[in-house]
Amino acid sequence: MKTKLFIGGQWCESSDGATFPIIDPSTEKPITDVSSATIDDANKAIEIADKAGKEWAARAPRDRAEVLRKAWELLSSRRDDIAEYIVRENGKALPDAIGETNYAIEFFRWYSEEAVRNYGEILTSPAGGNKIVVMHQPIGVSVLVTPWNYPAAMATRKIAPAIAAGCPVILKPASDTPLTALLVAEILAEAGVPDGIMNVIPSRRSGEIVSTMLHHPLVRKLSFTGSTEVGRNLLKEAADCVVNCSMELGGNAPFLVFDDADIDAAVSGAMIAKMRNGGEACTAANRFYVHDKVYEEFSKKFSTAMSAMKVGPGLEEGVELGPMVNEWAIKDIDALVQDAKTKGAEVLAGGAPLDKVGYYYPPTVLGNVSSDSKILQEEVFGPVAPIVSFSNDDQAIELANDTEYGLVSYLYTEDSGRGLAISERLDAGMIGLNRGLVSDPAAPFGGTKQSGLGREGSHDGMMEYMEKKYIAVEW
Repeated sequence: MKTKLFIGGQWCESSDGATFPIIDPSTEKPITDVSSATIDDANKAIEIADKAGKEWAARAPRDRAEVLRKAWELLSSRRDDIAEYIVRENGKALPDAIGETNYAIEFFRWYSEEAVRNYGEILTSPAGGNKIVVMHQPIGVSVLVTPWNYPAAMATRKIAPAIAAGCPVILKPASDTPLTALLVAEILAEAGVPDGIMNVIPSRRSGEIVSTMLHHPLVRKLSFTGSTEVGRNLLKEAADCVVNCSMELGGNAPFLVFDDADIDAAVSGAMIAKMRNGGEACTAANRFYVHDKVYEEFSKKFSTAMSAMKVGPGLEEGVELGPMVNEWAIKDIDALVQDAKTKGAEVLAGGAPLDKVGYYYPPTVLGNVSSDSKILQEEVFGPVAPIVSFSNDDQAIELANDTEYGLVSYLYTEDSGRGLAISERLDAGMIGLNRGLVSDPAAPFGGTKQSGLGREGSHDGMMEYMEKKYIAVEW
């Protein structure tokens, strides 16, 4: 198990020797200690990355593609190890960790194929005086800041397109879950990613480290996944040096069940949309709006399915829901639940933290939730589903769009025309139409409003790490 910084192809301690503990959420006990990067370490990583990046950018696209392909092969051979690392430091159930691992490593296969597809343009000026030649070039040193909820996937979704584009990266993983990122770095080095192209600097001094990097003249790109609040602050910091930013921020996804929906299919989709990753996902369905004609049927079946989930340590056989990531997560989740209860919500399942060692919160369903409940306004990062009824399409759309977030929306209806018409009116970057899962390496992942800027995945993901250059030519 690697526990040191990874800079320039070397494993090294932080410049001041500082470390911090990684806690197993299922036992509340330390797993190991990890080096905590300093400002000096960050500056060193930037300078090394910049130097290595020039050579990497000059490599043939096919060369970069072959390295990415090798990375996918090696990551695939280590998928069990990666999944176990995720469970140990994040807490999620093993089936969720396996799902994340499969999703994470697929980005390397996808971008091994996209690396050779850096298309440009040649146009004739409307006046006819010259040609317009447009090309895309690597943007340069890229700082990647990732969250704890998907320690593998949120890293690879950024690393793979950046490397494919020809950019060196400095990954600052979440301090709760750095071990998975360090394992990925180890595997990528074995795959042939050159020294200095992939750097990982865990740190408990996240604020000052990231701020330092955003003010370094060699840093040209920030890709951040995390809360909207932190994203706003990073955008302010990035403005000082006009650093190009991609932001994948918070979500508060609505899940709409219309009167003509297949209720069994809607319940199955709801279990995926809500309980994938234990609800600790920006794409998680957090607000359930159900037509009053099917409210009782859906609520009963959904509550039954939620109550049946086995809760326990993520590596234990049969467990479907592991612990939350830390004690603060439990406090935040329960505060929202208790607020809803005081305002009249009916507890249909769960409703309080479990009295056991580990950071456990049971699958929870709340019915008849009041419109002024905080749980309908704030992102719920946990296994809690509040349900509200509606009576017509316009009302459902208004309720769904009544949020500062616009990452993803889900809806179930048997009428495809109705579904597509409603999808057009939902203010979100992604729509799950009769489907509880939208994430796909081949699809553009991202939101509207305060859910972010830019897109990850698809061809768009690589273009986030490119600068467009126009050359006026006469011939």
